[in-house]
Amino acid sequence: MLTYELKKKPGMPLYEALYRCIREDILAGVLTPGEKLPSKRALAQNLEVSKITVETAYSQLLSEGYIRSSQRQGYFVEALERPAPAPTVFRLPREEKSSCRLDLTGGGVGQFPFSVWTKLQREVILDYGESLLEPLPNRGVPELRRAIAQHLAQFRGMQVDPENILIGAGTDFLYNLLIQLLGRELTYAVEEPSYPKIRQIYRSSGAATISAPMDGRGVLPEVLDKADILHLSPSHHFPTGLITPMSRRQELLERCRGFIIEDDYDSEFRFNAHPMSAMQTMHPGKVIYMNTFSKTLAPSIRISYMVLPDKLMEAFQRKLGFYSCTVPSFEQYTLARFLTGGVFEKHINRMRKFYRAQRNALLTALGECAFAEKITILEQDAGLHFLVQADTALSDRELTQLCARAGLRIQALGDFYHDSREDRHTLIVNYSGLGREDFAAALEALEEEVKNASL
Repeated sequence: MLTYELKKKPGMPLYEALYRCIREDILAGVLTPGEKLPSKRALAQNLEVSKITVETAYSQLLSEGYIRSSQRQGYFVEALERPAPAPTVFRLPREEKSSCRLDLTGGGVGQFPFSVWTKLQREVILDYGESLLEPLPNRGVPELRRAIAQHLAQFRGMQVDPENILIGAGTDFLYNLLIQLLGRELTYAVEEPSYPKIRQIYRSSGAATISAPMDGRGVLPEVLDKADILHLSPSHHFPTGLITPMSRRQELLERCRGFIIEDDYDSEFRFNAHPMSAMQTMHPGKVIYMNTFSKTLAPSIRISYMVLPDKLMEAFQRKLGFYSCTVPSFEQYTLARFLTGGVFEKHINRMRKFYRAQRNALLTALGECAFAEKITILEQDAGLHFLVQADTALSDRELTQLCARAGLRIQALGDFYHDSREDRHTLIVNYSGLGREDFAAALEALEEEVKNASL
């Protein structure tokens, strides 16, 4: 007779506890194939539970194929194929995992407002209920589009029709939509240097790309003689940190024969001045504005949006209106409430303060280190990164390797150039994931490495 100690646990009825006990004995081989199980009445009496409890447990085991039923004879253990051993999961050796004291390549999360976010989620569930399961408008829920339009008006000085806002799960998805909308036969100019991923997305979609060279004022207008579409980040370029001045923006708009895709990267995090107006305000009919909440909230919150000119939104609905919105309504309604009522503004202000403290601590430490006279800090007043230019004969590869030996994971500016691989002796310090408690030890180790390498 089967004997188990069944105790009622929160969230687990007795029949499920019994089902799990029998299933584990079957999988472990304690109950062998073909073995007859006690009758429902007998097992219920032995375990001092109701017959319904045993009947429900047997029914679950039967439906999942762990047992079989034979009329007038009872229940028998089914013969099962033993699962193959779980594949070995590759794990880095402990020494290698701990070798990186500090990751300065970005992707960290500052201070996500969990309490506020979860409170808003509960409100959304209570207020919307089962309607959260209904199909969504392909552009996104109206509440979020209106909230984004209001935010853009207050923060970026943009007057945007919510009907022209399109919401998607990450900018990668939106880039692909744009290529389908604008056409693969066009030529897309991408800033040089820039994120390699942007160029990869265009090319993987079958679009031709060319590099858009830059000087100290941004993209050179001459590139538009060869390109139909220009992709740029005028408010805070990555990785150089450049801000394109008004005069250069006007030149680019006048020279562009197609559309400009304005990626408003990092525009929220400017410390010593208000963000410069978006290019979209200068020519709404020619500029496609894009932004994401992955930087301001968390990398895993894949909610991005773009503002299309009137004629492009009409074309989108006509050509690609069959696409469904890729962001769940639950997340959209939560974000809409986060944006309204000043909650998002307070969060941004708090994050600016947090990141300013991160940056200042890092700059102070670098200014006091043993090799301070050998480095120059560039573009440190905006965004979540700055550049460190080293007076050294070491190559970019040797510089990053030197940092790696000290436990610092870091990228070189030269790695973001597509057409040129020359050494620029400049490193990109992204402090969004900085753990200040680890920085002192990492910098001390770096000082030792620099001393040995004769930087």
